[in-house]
Formats: sequence, C-alpha cells, structure tokens
Amino acid sequence: MMFAGLFGLSMDYEVFLVSHIDSHHHRGEEARQAAASGLASSARITSAAALIMASVFASFILNGDPTIKQFGVGLATAVLLAGILVVTLGPAVIVLFGKAAWWLPGWLDKILPHISVEGETMPGAEEPVPDAPEGGPKHAAPDPEPV
Repeated sequence: MMFAGLFGLSMDYEVFLVSHIDSHHHRGEEARQAAASGLASSARITSAAALIMASVFASFILNGDPTIKQFGVGLATAVLLAGILVVTLGPAVIVLFGKAAWWLPGWLDKILPHISVEGETMPGAEEPVPDAPEGGPKHAAPDPEPV
C-alpha cells in the first residue's frame, strides 16, 4: 500500500518537472539549457510539495498506534527521498541523453496524440480559430517558419 501511494506521488513530481523541461525544449532550447530552465522554474514548487507531504506524513508519528507510526516514518522518509531524487536525477538523465531524451520513433509519433500537459498549444500545432463562421476554416494556418 505504501509503495503504491509513493509511486503516485513521485510520478506526480516527475511529470510536473518534466513538463516544464519539455515546454522549454519545445521553445527551442537544447537539452542542457531546457533542463536548467525547467528546473529553475519548478524545483522550488516540487521541493515545497515534497516538504509539505513529508510534514503531513511525519505528523502520523504522533499517533499512539504503532502501525500508524510506522506508516508515518516510512512515508515521510520516502517522500523526502523521492523529492530529492526527482529534482536531481530527472534533469541529470535528460542532460546525459541530450537529444535522445526527446527521440520518438516516427511510427509511434504518428499514432500518439499531440497534447500538452499544461493545456498550451505546442509550437507548430494548429490553433483553433475563435468563433469561426459555419462552413469557414476550423483551424488557423500555422505561422510561416522564420527565414
């Protein structure tokens, strides 16, 4: 039970951090710079979330039941470790792999939907035209590439 909860929490931290790094990468930054920019914009939030959750779990230690105390110690320790590992190892792996961290086979790229975790339109994606007249264009033409 403890593993399932911790896995969910650490994946939440990782998705938040990597989505920030990904948005910087889609803006044209190289892997090293995108990792640094994404880490700078989200490390404090991720670390604060981990500290808050660790504090909540540590409060279980005050309970009289030994089972609840064990869960408190285990969860608090594990959340702190997960937070530290996500903030350090996630960006490090992206920097080590460089462009390979973002590589996706062409056939898989065609089947997977292109979505943004943050709800923003990625560069190069078609943007819906607001209040398009009936029978009119459903999507705006993408901006031409700069010369």
